[in-house]
Amino acid sequence: MTTFTGTTDAGETVAYRDGKRWLWLWMKILFLIPFFAGLLYLATGNALATLIPFLWVFGAVPLIDRIMGEDEHNPPEEVVPAMSADRFYMWVPIAAIPLHYLLFIGAAWLVATQPLPWWSVLAIVLGIGTMSGNAITIGHELGHKQERFYRTMAKLSLGVVGYGHFCIEHNRGHHVKVATPEDCSSARMGETVFAFALRDIPGALKGAIAHESLRLRNRGKTFWHWENEILQSWAITAVVALLLVAWLGVGILPFIIAHHLIAWYGLTQVNYIEHYGLLRKKLPNGRYEPCQPHHSWNTNHIFSNLMQIHLQRHSDHHANPQRPYQALRNFEKLPRLPSGYPGCLGLANIPPLWFRVMDPRVMAWAGGDLDNVNMDPSAEDRLRAKWG
Repeated sequence: MTTFTGTTDAGETVAYRDGKRWLWLWMKILFLIPFFAGLLYLATGNALATLIPFLWVFGAVPLIDRIMGEDEHNPPEEVVPAMSADRFYMWVPIAAIPLHYLLFIGAAWLVATQPLPWWSVLAIVLGIGTMSGNAITIGHELGHKQERFYRTMAKLSLGVVGYGHFCIEHNRGHHVKVATPEDCSSARMGETVFAFALRDIPGALKGAIAHESLRLRNRGKTFWHWENEILQSWAITAVVALLLVAWLGVGILPFIIAHHLIAWYGLTQVNYIEHYGLLRKKLPNGRYEPCQPHHSWNTNHIFSNLMQIHLQRHSDHHANPQRPYQALRNFEKLPRLPSGYPGCLGLANIPPLWFRVMDPRVMAWAGGDLDNVNMDPSAEDRLRAKWG
């Protein structure tokens, strides 16, 4: 096991072994679960096998999270530079990119060539589409890097689900406006995940196009120039779709579209739970206070954090966007989600239950004052009647 070292201000040497180092890599074995399900179906002809990816995502993962619990351990700050310089950690998400393409292509082949019942196709779309949403998580991590290679890999990863505009809006829009009413990707208290999706998905697309158009215009180029980073990733998506149509026939198009939309909705659900109701204060000069760890919901559930390369330590990420996933920290007194992301996604899709669980947490964070909350204007009367 690799040992990282650093030096304190007093000149003392600090040594640290990352117990998660190889676990990050071994988590890629989980990609075998859908392939196992497909092989089981082909061997038995029993369509129930195709339910496995769906049951894994929405049943097994939240259960494992509950059993394994949380890990609140932080690497010593002195060794973070050494951990950040270790290229191994960046190859972990990169290694998952071809697996995501194989997963998507394999599912498309199964749907196109096998006599599956409608409920089986639906389960495949929901299960594989949600798992493919993790390609956006990979694009998120790589898209925060400055090196061209990593940013190219981010475009390739986002191309799996046709969400090539993500990094543009996320880096230039969401990180600037996070936890404010102006951010399309910060959910408001009292807003359902369904209403949020109608604001988040088109808002992110519109924002990305505006940001990239401005960047290219400042360089004397049009939006349709080949240097457009959004179009580059979209081109990858289009090529893959055309190849699948040429191979499997035009009848596979509905599956491709549904797969991508489910992945998009998966991201929207994550956006919804990450900042629900949290609000940065507006300063006298009209600007918002700098983003702090307490402006994001956090969770340290071990299993789902390994699956999502520490995305769930979202508080440190937003406070320090350039900090790599392996070095993200837990902080005391952070607003905490009741479960890892997979468990919270199920909760979010039942709005009355979500409100019952999360609204009291938001109010506790806000000190009982609704004026400190990022509140949905359409729900204000209801919220003030309940919370004062």
